[in-house]
Parts: sequence; structure tokens; C-alpha cells
Amino acid sequence: MPRRKPHPRRPQRPKDRTPDGRGRETFRCVGCRLDVPLAAPGTAHRNHCPHCLTSLHLDRRIPGDRRASCHGRMAAVGVTVRGDGEWLIIHQCQACGELSANRIAGDDNALVLLRMAVRPLSGDRLRLGALLAL
Repeated sequence: MPRRKPHPRRPQRPKDRTPDGRGRETFRCVGCRLDVPLAAPGTAHRNHCPHCLTSLHLDRRIPGDRRASCHGRMAAVGVTVRGDGEWLIIHQCQACGELSANRIAGDDNALVLLRMAVRPLSGDRLRLGALLAL
């Protein structure tokens, strides 16, 4: 099987302002209401809470551009893995329904990430399919 070429990464814009535009070092999570530092290990643009993985719809096309007009709450609905092994969180905007994939940060809650990763394996359809196969 031929190997696929690695996907070129989109350039990230330099972060010149914070999500609230006030120049703070932290932001308040809209999901769990904890104060979250903007500095994140493994990524240049913190865009979700490391505790509950909730985000705000701020970026439109390029990470850090802060050009989305929606500003709705984005719930983490799943995870996916790139070809190079990097994990991405799939967020869905609760206001407009748009989906986006965001890189995980080094301090994200590993238990919540694993819980989302195994969620498809714990459904009733899987158990029923295993019983029918017998």
C-alpha cells in the first residue's frame, strides 16, 4: 500500500490578542467556569479548557485569527487521530452547528479524552452485534 504524503500544516497567525481582547493571561471557561491560563504546552493557541474541553467559536479558518462572528459555545463531541499519531478534539458549535478539529494540549484532561475515544465502543449496537455473531 503506498504511503500518503504528510498533510501540510496550515500556518498559524501570531497571537496578538486574547479571546476576550483585553490582554489577560487567563480566560474563564464557559463550561466549568474555571480560570484557564492562555499558555498551553504543545500548542501556540489555547482554544479550549483543559478540564472540560469546552471551547468558544472564535477562529474562522486559521488557528488564532479570531475572525468568527458566531462566538457560540463549542462542545467536545469526539476525538480523532492524524496519520502521525497526533490527537485532535472534534468540537461542534452549539449556536451554528459548525464542526472543527483542534489539537490537544499537553495539559488536557486525559480521562475525558479517553472517555470520548472509547465512547463508540461502549454503545448498545456493539453489544447486540457481538451477540448476533455468536
